[in-house]
Amino acid sequence: MSKNIVENNLSAILDSLPGSPGVYQYFDKNSNLIYIGKAKNLKKRVKSYFNKTLDNYKTQVLVSKIFDIKYIEVNTESDALLLENNLIKKHQPKYNVLLKDDKTFPWICIKNEPFPRVFFTRNKINDQSFYFGPYTSVYMVKVLIDMIKQLFKLRDCNYYLSEENIQKNKFKVCLEFHIGNCDAPCVGKQSIEDYSNNIEGIKNILKGNIAIVKNYLKEKMINYAKEKKYEFAQLLKEKIEIIEKYQNKSVIVNPINTNIDVFSIVDDEKSAYVNFIKVVKGAVVQSQNIEIRKKLNESIEELLPISIIEIRTRLLSDSKEIIVPFKIDYKLSGVNFIIPKQGDKLKLFQLSLRNAKSYRNEMKRVREKVNPKKRIDRILEKIKKDLNLKELPVRIECFDNSNIQGSNPVAACVVFENAKPRKSEYRHFNIKSVVGPDDFASMEEVIYRRYKRLLEEKKELPQLIVIDGGKGQLNSAVKSLIKLDILDKIPIIGIAKKLEEIFVPREKLPIYIDKRSETLKIIQHIRDEAHRFGITFHKTKRSKDFIKTELQNIPGIGEKIIQNLLSEFKTVNNIKNSDIEKITKIAGEKKAKIIFEYFKLNVK
Repeated sequence: MSKNIVENNLSAILDSLPGSPGVYQYFDKNSNLIYIGKAKNLKKRVKSYFNKTLDNYKTQVLVSKIFDIKYIEVNTESDALLLENNLIKKHQPKYNVLLKDDKTFPWICIKNEPFPRVFFTRNKINDQSFYFGPYTSVYMVKVLIDMIKQLFKLRDCNYYLSEENIQKNKFKVCLEFHIGNCDAPCVGKQSIEDYSNNIEGIKNILKGNIAIVKNYLKEKMINYAKEKKYEFAQLLKEKIEIIEKYQNKSVIVNPINTNIDVFSIVDDEKSAYVNFIKVVKGAVVQSQNIEIRKKLNESIEELLPISIIEIRTRLLSDSKEIIVPFKIDYKLSGVNFIIPKQGDKLKLFQLSLRNAKSYRNEMKRVREKVNPKKRIDRILEKIKKDLNLKELPVRIECFDNSNIQGSNPVAACVVFENAKPRKSEYRHFNIKSVVGPDDFASMEEVIYRRYKRLLEEKKELPQLIVIDGGKGQLNSAVKSLIKLDILDKIPIIGIAKKLEEIFVPREKLPIYIDKRSETLKIIQHIRDEAHRFGITFHKTKRSKDFIKTELQNIPGIGEKIIQNLLSEFKTVNNIKNSDIEKITKIAGEKKAKIIFEYFKLNVK
């Protein structure tokens, strides 16, 4: 089919779209469903893909592949959200976001069967059983199941305890009955009504309605005490203490906040990370994180509504109040969205946001551990973005001058590749053309010598030069790059120590980078490494010069004797502190006497 026919076909569909809420579906030329979206107004939303200039390349690719459009009208925005969520999970179109599969997360299952079992599982199936979760912590699941077993006597056998099977005496009591962990419903010792009351208590605990269970147990405890069944009352008291101990582990908030869902979201280039917190009866009883893989560079404003529907559907949440970070454009029937400004609700949101950020960092660490190159690429991309570079700064070279009161002026060059030191490429420079302590002239000399040599030897130039110093040192380095006609080929910056300001050529004001950013940390690391390397060389050079001058000041002592003495004694101090007999063995009697007398006269 020709392009004109396709365009005419799509134009006709666009003109016929209704202005009501609904879900739209895009198909390619092979009738494959490639994208599903929701809309408050189908006509406006779908036409927006074709009427505006699309900045996002991925969206441009999507639109170029659209061959046919279908839509489903619904009554409300809430219905559109729910339908979109269900269709995406069913069809998983190529260009829709992916919610990270939760099949590996643990659940607590209350089995759909007579006298239901309660157990841990990672396999959630559609068998009409009750599933609570998914939980992000296996430890928390084990704590909950352990508490449930302490509170309620439950069977853990796999028998099918139908009324008919029990009446036919098909089963025998097991060890769990004899040690008091089960009341043996398998042989009719426990009624279905009594067992069902236990299951309802478990459901309330897992839903967060702990107060209902606690009040029920307290009422039974009081009745046992009235009937002077103190042993049973004591058992219930111990169960109540178990519940209270578990409840105290929850984050307690204002008890006025009875039933609230809290959502926060953060993102990076490829994914968004959503945290959900459930508050029941004034306590945080559940927390859940999900990752959403982006397909079309979707914004967090687009992704959060999808996440809210997904998580509330998974966890069967019916809270009428939802705390969110920004206005949600879609309405949910009977639900009030709140953007907190102060008080306990703001604290709840901040707690959720911290969890979302931690989850993002955790997922980054996991991916980088599996593939270290991802971390390197991410850091280099961050530096490139923060410093407005044209290329990734795979190779960075940093320079620092060292001199003390003008003595022994030297400079150091350190090299980082892929954000890591490459020590085999470090270089020292003795300053040759500068007299006296002139940092600016020294920097100009070193930069010229370094890059003149690289150009002559046709070696790789760095993608970034870092100068340890402010505007003055940077300008001196720039002079040399101009002389070599490579200023426009190599980006160069200076970093001033006092305020960690970043200076760039031709700009009067410095750049201030976030103190916590990886870009600044890398620049500080390379600057500190250049300083360390330069200082070490400077100290070594001063030390050698001092030793050489000190021994050469002794009349009649030649270079060969000096070398022999240092080879044996290692330091001048050792020579000074030695007796004349030891010096005589190296220098001979006559020379030893001269040396001994010299140090004796010059000891301070």
